[in-house]
Amino acid sequence: MPPSRPRILYVSHLTYPARGRRYCDEDIYLTARLRSHFDLAIAHPEDAAALMPGFDAVVVRNSGPVMDHPQAHADFRARAEATNQRVYNPLTGKADMAGKQYLIDLTDRGYPVIPTIDDPAHLDRLGETTEYVVKPKAGADSHGLEFTTRDDLKVKAGTLIQPKIDFRYEVSFYFVDHDFQYALHAPDPARRWELTHYDATAEDLEFAQKFITWNDLPYGIQRVDACRTQEGELLLVELEDLNPYLSLDRTTDEIRADFVSAMTRSIRRSLT
Repeated sequence: MPPSRPRILYVSHLTYPARGRRYCDEDIYLTARLRSHFDLAIAHPEDAAALMPGFDAVVVRNSGPVMDHPQAHADFRARAEATNQRVYNPLTGKADMAGKQYLIDLTDRGYPVIPTIDDPAHLDRLGETTEYVVKPKAGADSHGLEFTTRDDLKVKAGTLIQPKIDFRYEVSFYFVDHDFQYALHAPDPARRWELTHYDATAEDLEFAQKFITWNDLPYGIQRVDACRTQEGELLLVELEDLNPYLSLDRTTDEIRADFVSAMTRSIRRSLT
């Protein structure tokens, strides 16, 4: 049984300059409430590996893209695996936690994702399009993303290719463990982080749940990002399973309280 007051190391990059988001506000809110249930300390991602001994679990939250501190992240993973340290989310994620190869794999398996390849010889798999998106497999937060035409397409190693989708809006579905919590959408495609409440339909949730089921994490927080095409279809943009920003400031007091309760129960379950 876990102790009544588990010791939690909460990993956050409080000063990361995220475009359109304030990581620090979200993590200050969450840690203030989690302290009611856990003995909690906050650590920068570059300090997590050295500080985690003695803690019952390491909760990785708004730590920024791991490509900004690759050696520190590699050391953290190696030490956590070597010592069987409990990490939340667990390090077994198959989606963004492992890079973006999964978008190619899911395309090949017929999942409803934006068609994705990494070989220009397979451009026919992307359908009719006049413009392409090229981005790094290890990228995050739009780092390295480029738009190009077929004539100008130049693909480097370690990148993937997608058609540029003319979508109506983006929508995100937020889960704790396998349980849906809330949904938000960006009505203006040019303003990704200006989010408002979204009433998810049963069909929407069936779509999102496919990817939660595929990833099969035993516990943790995930965000399913999708776009709604002009034809009305939902396509996966990404499945964030490492440190998804939650946009809690765009929700209601009731949703925030319910989310904290779900997260608290989930962390406790992860320790059993």
